[in-house]
Amino acid sequence: MKLINEFKEFAVKGNMMDMAIGIIIGAAFNKVIDVLAKQVILPPLSLLTDGVKFGNRKFVLRDEITDATGAITTSEVAIAYGKLLEVFLDFLIIGFTVFIIVKFMNRLKNKAQDAKDKTVATPKDIELLSDLKELMAEQNKMLKSNVKS
Repeated sequence: MKLINEFKEFAVKGNMMDMAIGIIIGAAFNKVIDVLAKQVILPPLSLLTDGVKFGNRKFVLRDEITDATGAITTSEVAIAYGKLLEVFLDFLIIGFTVFIIVKFMNRLKNKAQDAKDKTVATPKDIELLSDLKELMAEQNKMLKSNVKS
């Protein structure tokens, strides 16, 4: 019974919805980055390397051996470093894109939290804190002037 109550509390607080939204957006973002890397960035890089696709790059340790009929008797052994390059490039693209998005969001957040900037609606809690800060500064000035008198 305690577990059910804890789950209700968790779900009602919105944590579950926030997580679900984050997972859905993350999955969609992953698709966008995958297409960006594989369809937009990698083709020009392959063109610079004479049409070699990075995913096909490998270091062959042992070649494939076939018999007279063409049947494979011994499989090829290779280190497929091309896939690693693709995944690493995907990681760099995702990291850079997330960095740009976070930087943009922080800029908007900082602008919204600046109580003196009237071009953006300041949240009420930030306005109240700013007003309290100004009132405390005024009171401190008055107290200092009374002490000196």
